[in-house]
Amino acid sequence: MALEVFMISGSPFAWRVLLALELKGLPYETRVLQVSKDEQKAPAFLAINPRGRVPALRDGDTVVCESVAILAYLDRKVPTPPLFGATPAEAARVWQAVLETVSDFDRPTEDYIVPIYFGRATEEAAKIRAAVPTLRAELARLDATLRDRTWLVGNRITAADIVLYPVVKSVERAAGKPGAEPFGLGFVPVDDRYRSLARWMRQIEALPGYERTYPPHWR
Repeated sequence: MALEVFMISGSPFAWRVLLALELKGLPYETRVLQVSKDEQKAPAFLAINPRGRVPALRDGDTVVCESVAILAYLDRKVPTPPLFGATPAEAARVWQAVLETVSDFDRPTEDYIVPIYFGRATEEAAKIRAAVPTLRAELARLDATLRDRTWLVGNRITAADIVLYPVVKSVERAAGKPGAEPFGLGFVPVDDRYRSLARWMRQIEALPGYERTYPPHWR
Protein backbone atom coordinates (compact mmCIF):
# COMPACT_ATOMS: atom_id res chain seq x y z
CA MET A 1 0.00 0.00 0.00
CA ALA A 2 1.44 3.35 -1.05
CA LEU A 3 2.09 6.04 1.52
CA GLU A 4 -0.03 9.19 1.20
CA VAL A 5 1.55 12.63 1.41
CA PHE A 6 -0.77 15.58 1.99
CA MET A 7 0.94 18.66 0.65
CA ILE A 8 0.71 22.09 -0.91
CA SER A 9 2.62 22.60 -4.14
CA GLY A 10 5.70 24.70 -3.43
CA SER A 11 5.75 24.06 0.31
CA PRO A 12 9.43 23.55 1.21
CA PHE A 13 8.34 21.51 4.21
CA ALA A 14 6.37 19.04 2.09
CA TRP A 15 9.20 18.95 -0.43
CA ARG A 16 11.49 17.55 2.28
CA VAL A 17 9.22 14.54 2.63
CA LEU A 18 9.07 13.85 -1.12
CA LEU A 19 12.87 13.95 -1.38
CA ALA A 20 13.17 11.49 1.50
CA LEU A 21 10.62 9.13 -0.05
CA GLU A 22 12.49 9.14 -3.35
CA LEU A 23 15.79 8.54 -1.59
CA LYS A 24 14.29 5.59 0.29
CA GLY A 25 12.65 4.22 -2.85
CA LEU A 26 9.24 4.08 -1.19
CA PRO A 27 6.02 4.15 -3.25
CA TYR A 28 3.80 7.11 -2.41
CA GLU A 29 0.85 9.11 -3.64
CA THR A 30 0.51 12.86 -3.26
CA ARG A 31 -2.67 14.58 -2.12
CA VAL A 32 -2.21 18.17 -3.25
CA LEU A 33 -4.32 20.66 -1.29
CA GLN A 34 -5.42 23.91 -2.89
CA VAL A 35 -4.61 26.98 -0.81
CA SER A 36 -6.99 29.06 -2.94
CA LYS A 37 -9.82 26.86 -1.69
CA ASP A 38 -8.54 26.72 1.91
CA GLU A 39 -8.43 22.94 1.65
CA GLN A 40 -5.80 22.80 4.39
CA LYS A 41 -8.47 24.16 6.75
CA ALA A 42 -11.28 21.91 5.52
CA PRO A 43 -12.75 19.36 7.96
CA ALA A 44 -11.42 16.45 5.89
CA PHE A 45 -7.82 17.59 6.32
CA LEU A 46 -8.25 18.85 9.88
CA ALA A 47 -9.23 15.28 10.76
CA ILE A 48 -5.71 14.31 9.62
CA ASN A 49 -3.85 17.28 11.09
CA PRO A 50 -5.91 19.48 13.44
CA ARG A 51 -3.33 22.25 13.07
CA GLY A 52 -4.13 22.53 9.37
CA ARG A 53 -0.50 22.38 8.29
CA VAL A 54 1.31 20.40 5.63
CA PRO A 55 2.95 18.04 5.22
CA ALA A 56 1.13 15.09 6.71
CA LEU A 57 1.97 11.47 6.00
CA ARG A 58 -0.55 8.65 6.23
CA ASP A 59 0.76 5.11 6.38
CA GLY A 60 -2.25 2.88 6.90
CA ASP A 61 -3.52 3.69 10.39
CA THR A 62 -0.48 5.80 11.22
CA VAL A 63 -0.49 9.56 10.63
CA VAL A 64 2.63 11.65 11.13
CA CYS A 65 2.76 15.45 10.84
CA GLU A 66 5.67 17.93 10.77
CA SER A 67 8.35 17.39 8.15
CA VAL A 68 11.28 16.42 10.36
CA ALA A 69 9.13 13.98 12.36
CA ILE A 70 8.08 12.39 9.07
CA LEU A 71 11.72 12.03 8.02
CA ALA A 72 12.49 10.33 11.34
CA TYR A 73 9.52 7.99 10.82
CA LEU A 74 10.66 7.07 7.31
CA ASP A 75 14.19 6.44 8.56
CA ARG A 76 12.89 3.94 11.11
CA LYS A 77 10.59 2.35 8.54
CA VAL A 78 13.37 1.88 5.98
CA PRO A 79 16.78 2.30 7.68
CA THR A 80 18.82 2.26 4.44
CA PRO A 81 20.12 4.65 3.35
CA PRO A 82 20.29 6.25 6.81
CA LEU A 83 19.02 9.84 6.91
CA PHE A 84 20.12 10.57 10.46
CA GLY A 85 23.62 9.13 10.54
CA ALA A 86 25.19 5.71 11.00
CA THR A 87 27.11 6.48 14.22
CA PRO A 88 26.25 8.45 17.36
CA ALA A 89 28.65 11.22 16.37
CA GLU A 90 27.26 11.46 12.85
CA ALA A 91 23.68 11.41 14.15
CA ALA A 92 24.48 14.33 16.43
CA ARG A 93 25.98 16.33 13.57
CA VAL A 94 22.99 15.61 11.33
CA TRP A 95 20.50 16.60 14.02
CA GLN A 96 22.47 19.75 14.78
CA ALA A 97 22.36 20.79 11.11
CA VAL A 98 18.65 19.94 10.86
CA LEU A 99 17.79 21.95 13.96
CA GLU A 100 19.90 24.89 12.81
CA THR A 101 17.85 25.02 9.60
CA VAL A 102 14.57 24.77 11.50
CA SER A 103 15.61 27.32 14.14
CA ASP A 104 17.60 29.83 12.08
CA PHE A 105 16.53 29.53 8.45
CA ASP A 106 12.89 28.47 8.19
CA ARG A 107 11.26 31.57 9.72
CA PRO A 108 13.22 34.29 7.84
CA THR A 109 12.69 32.29 4.65
CA GLU A 110 8.93 32.30 5.15
CA ASP A 111 9.00 36.02 6.00
CA TYR A 112 10.85 36.63 2.74
CA ILE A 113 9.14 34.31 0.27
CA VAL A 114 5.48 34.39 1.30
CA PRO A 115 4.85 38.12 0.71
CA ILE A 116 6.72 37.93 -2.60
CA TYR A 117 4.88 34.81 -3.76
CA PHE A 118 1.46 36.23 -2.91
CA GLY A 119 1.97 39.75 -4.23
CA ARG A 120 2.18 41.40 -0.81
CA ALA A 121 5.76 42.67 -1.06
CA THR A 122 4.75 46.32 -0.79
CA GLU A 123 2.39 45.81 2.15
CA GLU A 124 4.86 43.58 4.03
CA ALA A 125 8.07 45.32 3.02
CA ALA A 126 9.19 45.74 6.64
CA LYS A 127 8.94 42.00 7.26
CA ILE A 128 10.95 41.23 4.13
CA ARG A 129 13.65 43.77 4.98
CA ALA A 130 13.95 42.35 8.49
CA ALA A 131 14.52 38.86 7.06
CA VAL A 132 17.17 39.81 4.50
CA PRO A 133 20.20 40.25 6.86
CA THR A 134 19.57 36.87 8.47
CA LEU A 135 19.20 35.17 5.10
CA ARG A 136 22.40 36.77 3.81
CA ALA A 137 24.31 35.60 6.88
CA GLU A 138 22.92 32.06 6.66
CA LEU A 139 23.61 31.74 2.94
CA ALA A 140 27.17 32.97 3.36
CA ARG A 141 27.72 30.55 6.26
CA LEU A 142 26.40 27.62 4.23
CA ASP A 143 28.50 28.52 1.21
CA ALA A 144 31.60 28.57 3.41
CA THR A 145 30.64 25.28 5.06
CA LEU A 146 30.23 23.56 1.69
CA ARG A 147 33.47 24.90 0.23
CA ASP A 148 35.39 21.75 1.13
CA ARG A 149 32.48 19.32 1.53
CA THR A 150 30.33 17.31 -0.83
CA TRP A 151 27.41 17.09 1.61
CA LEU A 152 26.58 18.98 4.78
CA VAL A 153 27.45 16.06 7.06
CA GLY A 154 29.68 13.13 6.18
CA ASN A 155 30.22 11.64 2.75
CA ARG A 156 26.61 11.02 1.69
CA ILE A 157 23.31 12.82 1.57
CA THR A 158 21.48 12.98 4.91
CA ALA A 159 18.46 14.62 6.48
CA ALA A 160 20.62 17.73 6.90
CA ASP A 161 20.68 18.20 3.12
CA ILE A 162 17.06 17.15 2.60
CA VAL A 163 15.77 19.60 5.21
CA LEU A 164 17.84 22.51 3.92
CA TYR A 165 17.58 22.18 0.13
CA PRO A 166 13.88 23.07 -0.36
CA VAL A 167 14.32 26.17 1.79
CA VAL A 168 17.30 27.39 -0.23
CA LYS A 169 15.53 26.60 -3.50
CA SER A 170 12.48 28.56 -2.35
CA VAL A 171 14.67 31.57 -1.57
CA GLU A 172 16.24 31.28 -5.02
CA ARG A 173 12.84 31.23 -6.71
CA ALA A 174 11.49 34.17 -4.72
CA ALA A 175 14.69 36.19 -5.21
CA GLY A 176 14.25 35.90 -8.97
CA LYS A 177 10.79 37.43 -8.99
CA PRO A 178 10.21 41.10 -9.86
CA GLY A 179 8.78 41.87 -6.42
CA ALA A 180 12.10 40.89 -4.81
CA GLU A 181 14.24 43.44 -6.66
CA PRO A 182 13.83 46.37 -4.21
CA PHE A 183 15.07 44.28 -1.29
CA GLY A 184 18.50 43.45 -2.68
CA LEU A 185 19.07 40.01 -1.19
CA GLY A 186 21.78 39.43 -3.79
CA PHE A 187 21.19 35.70 -4.02
CA VAL A 188 20.74 35.25 -7.76
CA PRO A 189 22.34 34.14 -9.94
CA VAL A 190 23.48 31.59 -7.36
CA ASP A 191 26.34 30.29 -9.52
CA ASP A 192 27.95 33.72 -9.47
CA ARG A 193 27.41 34.58 -5.82
CA TYR A 194 27.49 31.27 -3.92
CA ARG A 195 29.43 28.77 -5.99
CA SER A 196 29.77 26.06 -3.34
CA LEU A 197 26.09 26.26 -2.49
CA ALA A 198 25.21 26.12 -6.19
CA ARG A 199 27.34 22.99 -6.67
CA TRP A 200 25.60 21.31 -3.71
CA MET A 201 22.18 22.24 -5.12
CA ARG A 202 23.04 20.69 -8.49
CA GLN A 203 24.04 17.45 -6.75
CA ILE A 204 20.61 17.17 -5.18
CA GLU A 205 18.90 18.09 -8.44
CA ALA A 206 20.79 15.24 -10.15
CA LEU A 207 19.43 12.61 -7.73
CA PRO A 208 17.18 9.89 -9.19
CA GLY A 209 13.55 10.84 -8.65
CA TYR A 210 14.24 14.52 -8.07
CA GLU A 211 12.02 15.59 -10.95
CA ARG A 212 9.06 13.77 -9.41
CA THR A 213 9.41 15.92 -6.28
CA TYR A 214 9.52 19.26 -8.08
CA PRO A 215 6.56 21.50 -7.17
CA PRO A 216 3.84 20.97 -9.82
CA HIS A 217 2.89 24.65 -10.14
CA TRP A 218 6.52 25.76 -10.59
CA ARG A 219 6.78 24.03 -13.96
